[in-house]
Amino acid sequence: MRELGRFSEKAYGGEAGKVLHPASVRAEPRNNSVTRYTPLGFSACRPPRRRWGFAYVPRVSLNFLPWAAFKLVKRIKLEIAPGVETEFVDRDRALAQVVEWAERGTRFPVVIFGPEGCGKTAFLRQAAAVLRDLGYDAIYVDAAHLHFTAHTDVADVVKRLIDATAETSGVAQLKLANLAIDIVKELLARWGRRKVAILIDEAFQAIGIEKAGIYVKSLLNLIEYPPRSYERIVAIAATSEGLSRREIGRHRWGRLMMMWNMPKEGFQRLYEKLPGPKPPFDDVWRWTGGNPSVLAALYENKWRWDDAVRVLLEQRGVAYIIRSLTPTERAWLEEAVDDPDTLFAREKMDLLNKLVEMNIVAEVMGRYQYLWVDEPPPERDPKLGVGRNVAWQSPIHREAVRRALREV
Repeated sequence: MRELGRFSEKAYGGEAGKVLHPASVRAEPRNNSVTRYTPLGFSACRPPRRRWGFAYVPRVSLNFLPWAAFKLVKRIKLEIAPGVETEFVDRDRALAQVVEWAERGTRFPVVIFGPEGCGKTAFLRQAAAVLRDLGYDAIYVDAAHLHFTAHTDVADVVKRLIDATAETSGVAQLKLANLAIDIVKELLARWGRRKVAILIDEAFQAIGIEKAGIYVKSLLNLIEYPPRSYERIVAIAATSEGLSRREIGRHRWGRLMMMWNMPKEGFQRLYEKLPGPKPPFDDVWRWTGGNPSVLAALYENKWRWDDAVRVLLEQRGVAYIIRSLTPTERAWLEEAVDDPDTLFAREKMDLLNKLVEMNIVAEVMGRYQYLWVDEPPPERDPKLGVGRNVAWQSPIHREAVRRALREV
């Protein structure tokens, strides 16, 4: 039987230790003066030398949380590039939304769409930590990458998640996505938890786009038909699969929201965390459009913009797609390089769908604040390739297509 390992962290403002397992666990040494134990989390690792248990961690009560006090919630540590770690930055409005959801629960599952690498995973992980501090048993699962974080003191729950992530079968991702829902049911029915949160990352990759709607319905059933009465449930799912938006949007089973790349001010704070000499920030902003993943790719390529574009071009098979286009479609794509909104026309929908499926462009929601997690992009920004209805996921995606059009 695997034993619980050490991952210590002070309740507020302390330095976190090294994560020894994808579970991102938290366990503290027993203190004889502690008599109350509250949900933390677990990790599997080599047996510890000392005896470890659950320690009391102060919780933030919503009754004493002023509107602006969400900024006081501890920010998690994230690795933005190999060997470069920083706290979760910016997204203040998004964290305020999490506090709102925690205060009343989510009537419908919140389904978040956005460009690849825009920060959805980091947001979900931070949201799970916020919900933990607000008294929730919070389960975060990244189904596509077999990763989880369990903020709960129920050892059986964590053991089952560890076993699921250790599977090597081809259906391990599907099992983990479904297990997350079953575990929340157990927290309600068997363990009598009153406030639970489930945060699912990239589940639609695991279960298939055609079943995305059914999965969201399962989350809704958890809210509407629970196995036992509860106080609040928060259910959030996030995906980069743009085509699943239409599958989910056909039904009123979830609340669709969108997240975009980081705002300029917050992105600059992230840029400043990267060590060593680097290009001026305005150049980096023009290349990335605020996408943290593209920033990391540039950093790893020693800021060689041409190399980063070439990597994306080859990985996505952009040249193959361009060769498959008719002369008319190719002309449409050339127009879209300068103005992505030209794709938003009836006769061009097949081409738009191809680019959305490849995660090169995204259909953009209206700039109504209630449709967005955090801040929406500007109505139009030709320099970054953002249109009113369609946008390139980042400037590097647009440049990869531009270069392939010249070469093919």
